[in-house]
Amino acid sequence: MAYSNTIRTADHGLIDQIRNLVSNLRDAHRRYKMYRQTVRELSALSDRELNDLGISRSSIRSIAIEAAYGK
Repeated sequence: MAYSNTIRTADHGLIDQIRNLVSNLRDAHRRYKMYRQTVRELSALSDRELNDLGISRSSIRSIAIEAAYGK
C-alpha cells in the first residue's frame, strides 16, 4: 500500500503582506514629504522668480504632484 506524506513549511504569507504594507506606507510617506517640500519651496518664491522659471503660481501643486508621484 502506498501513501503520501506532505510536509508543509511555515506559511510566511501574512508576514510578507505586513512587510509589503509597511514598505508601501513608508514609500507613500516619503512621496508625500517630497510633494509638501516642493509646494513649500515653490510657494516661497516670488512671482517674478516663478515667472523666470516659467511657472505660474496656480500650477505649483500640479508640478509638485508630478515631482513626487510621476506622470
